[in-house]
Amino acid sequence: MFIRLLGPVDVLDGDVSVPVPGARRRAVLATLALGRGTVVSTDRLVEAVWGSGAPLGASTTLQSHVSYLRKVLGGREAIISRPPGYLLVTDTDGTDVDVAERLVGREAQSPDPATRARHLRAALRLWRGRALLDVARTSWFDEQAGRLDDLRLRARRGLVDASLELGEHAQVLPELELLVREFPFDEWIHGQLMVALYRMGRQSDALGVCQRLRSALVEDLGVEAGPALRDLEVAILRHDPALEPAPPAGLRARQPVVPPADPAADLPAQLPLAVPSLAGRSRHLSGLDALLDHRHAGTVVATVSGPAGAGKTALAVHWAHKAADHFPDGQLYVNLRGFDPTGQAVDPAQALRGLLEALGVPVSRIPGDVDALAATYRSTLAGRRVLVLLDNACDSEQVRPLLPGSPGCMALVTSRDQLTGLTTAEAAVPVTLELLSAAEARELLELRLGTDRVAAEPDGVEEILRHCAGLPLALAIVAARAATRPDFTLAVLAAELRGGVLDVLQGGDATTDLRAVFCWSYRAVSPTAATMFRLLSLHPGPDIGRAVAASLAGVPLADARAALGELLRAHLLTEHTPSRYVLHDLLRAYALELAHEHDSAPVRRTALARMFDHFLHTARPAAHLLAPHLPAVAVPAIRSGVTTTVPGTAADAVAWFTLERRVVLAVVELCAVNGFDVHAWQLAWSMTPFLHPHGHWYDQGQVARTALAAGIRLGDPLAQAFAQRAIAGTHAELGQLDEAELHYGLALELFEKLDLQEMAARVHQGLAWVSERQNRPAAALHHADRAVRALTGTGPANARANALNGLGWAHALCGDYPRALEYCEQALAACRDLGDRAGVAYTWDSLGYIRHQLGEYREAVRCYHLALDLLTEVVDPSTEAEVLTHLSEAHDALADPVAARAARRRALGILDQLDAPPVDRLRARLLSAEAGRD
Repeated sequence: MFIRLLGPVDVLDGDVSVPVPGARRRAVLATLALGRGTVVSTDRLVEAVWGSGAPLGASTTLQSHVSYLRKVLGGREAIISRPPGYLLVTDTDGTDVDVAERLVGREAQSPDPATRARHLRAALRLWRGRALLDVARTSWFDEQAGRLDDLRLRARRGLVDASLELGEHAQVLPELELLVREFPFDEWIHGQLMVALYRMGRQSDALGVCQRLRSALVEDLGVEAGPALRDLEVAILRHDPALEPAPPAGLRARQPVVPPADPAADLPAQLPLAVPSLAGRSRHLSGLDALLDHRHAGTVVATVSGPAGAGKTALAVHWAHKAADHFPDGQLYVNLRGFDPTGQAVDPAQALRGLLEALGVPVSRIPGDVDALAATYRSTLAGRRVLVLLDNACDSEQVRPLLPGSPGCMALVTSRDQLTGLTTAEAAVPVTLELLSAAEARELLELRLGTDRVAAEPDGVEEILRHCAGLPLALAIVAARAATRPDFTLAVLAAELRGGVLDVLQGGDATTDLRAVFCWSYRAVSPTAATMFRLLSLHPGPDIGRAVAASLAGVPLADARAALGELLRAHLLTEHTPSRYVLHDLLRAYALELAHEHDSAPVRRTALARMFDHFLHTARPAAHLLAPHLPAVAVPAIRSGVTTTVPGTAADAVAWFTLERRVVLAVVELCAVNGFDVHAWQLAWSMTPFLHPHGHWYDQGQVARTALAAGIRLGDPLAQAFAQRAIAGTHAELGQLDEAELHYGLALELFEKLDLQEMAARVHQGLAWVSERQNRPAAALHHADRAVRALTGTGPANARANALNGLGWAHALCGDYPRALEYCEQALAACRDLGDRAGVAYTWDSLGYIRHQLGEYREAVRCYHLALDLLTEVVDPSTEAEVLTHLSEAHDALADPVAARAARRRALGILDQLDAPPVDRLRARLLSAEAGRD
């Protein structure tokens, strides 16, 4: 087990992150981990975790937290009770802090700058945000986080030094510009930026940096720049040779900087499986190798083009694996489906979202429009060395937003199009693949079948080469056929190709060329596998799970597994990750043709219906696990032959939605296109409990609009009501309040007509929230009152309790504090009786606000602390930030600026991890208060 503290606190079990729920529980783990193998006393743990306001019974709670952590870490021996406290037992490098301190310390002191850079880059990759990001904030943890911030800064400064020694001034420039913004008066950082700019031939820019710093020091601090900066300015003016980097020592400087393998490293490595060797492509591979020498001067773009089946992807993936060590910050891969037989090329915005997720950007921080996405993508790549493989592009416009902009990065693009636009405007280097010569084609067969077998049958080989006409994919399929049937002579295989079956390969269109080759490969598989192959073409992609494949074919899971294995061996299918399958675009087109030829329209429609049933009857119970309050809706009966994957826990539900999200989004659209409108709206509705809390608001809006259209076609007011509510929620989260109010109003009208009072109450609560954000307290009170009335005598008790809290809050917004107090105290009692800890937390916040407005500031502070204690367990970061804001204002009222500032900075630290319009208002409020105190 490996404990990570440099960011959110969690435990790494192999490659799997094991979350630790509860901020105080994480604080206990972090305190023990920072104890570095020493006994941490109970008193120290209580003080670190709770601070000076430790509640009665904190020691008992601490024992409970330790017991839970032992289970996470693998047993009692992981945390030993040893008076006067506890000892955490770990390996030598049991935490990422241990690894970082080792890398930044002794091992980063090597005289070799490449070695130092390697260690420092490995250290910096350990940070996943601010250290100790999600623990309960106390003064002790603030000190520890500050210490680890200093360690990170040491690593960043050291890496700048090493990079400049290596002559990587262009590569380090983005990091230096960022450091200058963070430390506007640091003379050393500005000096290093000046050196980097000077070495890039930007002498005037370097001198400008110096002049701006000197002005800032005089105007803002009243001091002059130090002698070191003045000396550097003179050296730049004189073009002092000492400013140039030292020459490389032998060949060592040419070696790629490769970070050591580290269990805490979390880098994208998305390249598909590569073929071990290529025939006839040495010239193309050498050309790509030569581009590596130019990547430090700027982003390198290379395009690989050629006819279908020429091996563009094979070449690109093979070279990318070979060159991976030159890109130690990761390798990204996107199939853009530009020539997909379905005609559905990947939208650049969709591709950018996937790339940002792979780079570790939180979903909540991923913007909506393509320009903002591209800017965030380029900013995320700044200072990194990443290879981006963009496969199967349709044109230059699809590719441009996906190109990185930083020195050290490289984009490799494959396409059937020549992409001359990229060659002209972006100076992309074109690599064009031709058909193989006879000698190269023979080499391919020898690599696949062995030289002895090829040499033994020269006539059969010549006929095979003639029919395949140098097309690599055709040759590979023939070789696979021969390899799987060693009892067949090559002459027999050549005879199968005789009679004009592959005549079109001698000069026709590549799509037609491969049809005949696919035909005999397809005929070699069993009838069950052949049916599976045809029906897989109905799946929208991007990849297919086993249970879905079984449902499409209407066979048990074991039979599906066997058929999929047969298709894999016949090279009619690719397993790009374990148990996830992909059809090559040409194979998909061929399979779709076969489906239309051999399977009647009713057969294909029934297969689609089974697939839709699979997703609906898996998504619906998954949604119920995430949102038990959703009312029961009659789901279409499941058809015979459908395999479902019903999750057992909420965590299983989240995992399933996460894995299948992109597929389910496509399936919702496919349902609507094929007339399965009930499946379309119910599947969209089932996704909302996952999409909304995980910040996938754009996806939620997309499927909700599809659901609304389906509901209108069905004339189903229930479908329309749920869709309108989901659309309203999307607008509300995106800060589009007028649109949210409109759609909430439409949803309310429908729910009231259907007499679904609980759902009507939830819509009123949404309208109250929108009205509050619109600064319309009277309207918020109206809707909060309507929510309570709608739940009187009906609906679950916890829903009414939370509605009472909302009504109390609305009265407080209107200035009626006695009535607000009455309703919130009713809500608090009800939530306590129900064991609704989230409801109790939210109500304490309301009570704190009311007490503040009544001038009872100390009582308000007490209420806010009670709310915060519970919110660390509930894990609701945006609400926690809001409560901290209220707490800071109460401390200000008590003339306690130290406590107020601590609460504000804690709140800002939380908001920095979120990126949605609703928190922008809160962030501005906090920053304004902070500026007013400076």
